[in-house]
Amino acid sequence: MKLWFNLMSRDIQAQFHFYREVLGLAEAEASRSLIYRALETADFQLGFNDGRAAYGLLGLDGRQPPDTAPRATVAYATFMLATPAAVDAAVQAVLAQGGHLVKGPFATYYGQWQAVLADPEDNVFRIATDSLPKGVTAPMLAP
Repeated sequence: MKLWFNLMSRDIQAQFHFYREVLGLAEAEASRSLIYRALETADFQLGFNDGRAAYGLLGLDGRQPPDTAPRATVAYATFMLATPAAVDAAVQAVLAQGGHLVKGPFATYYGQWQAVLADPEDNVFRIATDSLPKGVTAPMLAP
């Protein structure tokens, strides 16, 4: 199974560029159209739909959110990287590309090094790794 995760975007070119620079992924060239761009790996495709067209094409006209920030967060992607240093570097790339830091990087109670971020269109996502930096311990989950 391959996951395709799509973001409704105001500017598909800008969103495509942001995530390509932050994640270093290749374009899914076969998927490119006038209203769609995507990045991909062997396991997933991250797509950017032109929201002006896609809501109508998908029969979602009544579900289009207002164009205000902060946007409601009802789903988010987590991009798992190899090391805590890669997470820290990705956070810097997000900031350099016009995104912003919501929280972190921080140690989770389940032993990940993680940051919560938002892209330039205020979509929330996480960057994480399944290990902690040397000398950092996982905090206890508060009851």
